[in-house]
Amino acid sequence: MSQSPSPVDPQTPDHDGPQNPGASTPPALPDTTSRKGPRPAAVRLVLMLVVFAGVNAAAAGLTGAAGNSFWTLPLGVVIAVLALWAYTRAVRFTERRSADELRAADARAGLVRGAGGGVLLFTVTIGVIALFGGYRTTGWGSFVGFLAVLGLMCAVAVTEELLFRGVLFRIVEELAGTWGALAVSAGLFGLLHLINPNATFWGGLAIAVEAGLMFGAAYAATRSLWVPIGLHLGWNTAELGIFGTTVSGNDDTLVGLVHSTMSGPSALTGGAFGPEASIVAVLVCAVPTVLFLRAARRDGRILPRAAKRA
Repeated sequence: MSQSPSPVDPQTPDHDGPQNPGASTPPALPDTTSRKGPRPAAVRLVLMLVVFAGVNAAAAGLTGAAGNSFWTLPLGVVIAVLALWAYTRAVRFTERRSADELRAADARAGLVRGAGGGVLLFTVTIGVIALFGGYRTTGWGSFVGFLAVLGLMCAVAVTEELLFRGVLFRIVEELAGTWGALAVSAGLFGLLHLINPNATFWGGLAIAVEAGLMFGAAYAATRSLWVPIGLHLGWNTAELGIFGTTVSGNDDTLVGLVHSTMSGPSALTGGAFGPEASIVAVLVCAVPTVLFLRAARRDGRILPRAAKRA
């Protein structure tokens, strides 16, 4: 997703490899081959899930302790950087390769493209809800609060995307193919949100469809984690930091740029879970998901199950 050519264009800068005529060459799939070879997929999956479940828990505790203060911003950034470092080291240890899905050369474009797309998608979502009378602002919030939200969401977006797309999606894809990886990673992403305050079965399902599938599709299309990280960051920051709405049912003490209130049927507003449980969000996010998957198919990035590749 980008500011140019479009918020949901999954193309990335040119790299070596086969090209479509007149199109930029997409980055190749991560190279998991080496002289020694990677550890078995099941072993890698268990090891990395344990590590990054711990990283997510630690990040949540640290950012929660910082509260609604300016210091949440640098703390969130530090947590994100440490998580990225831990991921690259874990990939080197378990797969004996460089983490090409986090190439530094792709970071700026991927984050800008993703974050811009995430902000735009949530702006469209809340705009439609407001059009039908479900959202209105009630006063100004705090710029310091916005910075705190940004720091919190840096930590959340990076740690969750490393866990669900960098570890779960990527390794499950080796065994079950792209469609299997999409289903597993999206489903577990939705289940994770069922432990949040004000969670409902519909809220978890909505998260799985609108976010889990979209972030997975973004990775499948670009083979870079920077785009889904940016999408996640942009969406969450817009949700709480800009428009002052509830994120995934959490009654945060953080205050963004504005205070807001939502009213009307839960199908429109998402109820106590927030706009992510709105049917509007599901429909809006379905558009980039389809576009990403079409691009992945076009570029030959939809992988079959391991049994069919044998």
